[in-house]
Amino acid sequence: MQPRIISVMLCLCIFSIIAACGIARSTAPEPSPRTPMRTSATYTLSAGQTVPIAAGATLTLDRINDSRCRKGAVCVWAGYISFSFTVNKGGASQSFVLAEDMPNAGKTEVRDGLSYTLESLVPPDPPAVDAPEPDYRVTVRVTLTPP
Repeated sequence: MQPRIISVMLCLCIFSIIAACGIARSTAPEPSPRTPMRTSATYTLSAGQTVPIAAGATLTLDRINDSRCRKGAVCVWAGYISFSFTVNKGGASQSFVLAEDMPNAGKTEVRDGLSYTLESLVPPDPPAVDAPEPDYRVTVRVTLTPP
């Protein structure tokens, strides 16, 4: 009878250990899913406006140069519109120009691991000959460039 009691006690002990291991695993918190890192953002700026684009970095739209032929005017060339930007980071600044149809400038510029892309312009068309200068707003997408 004694070997039978020892066998039953041993079985109970083994089942208790297995059950305890199963309970410990089931109550452990599951790892939370990682929030994906944001790799791009879009900013809409007016002339002279500055926005933060990263830790310690800002983007400023310094100037808008619109030499497009105004509606109702007779022009010898179509002209272009360009946007002069400055990036300030850690006390250093870099300037660049974005434009759609300007020679030696493009819609995208890459600087220090960030890509700046011209997205849109409001108003998209040049003003009329006798119209006042419009309040331009330009949208730029800033994207983290993979190494």
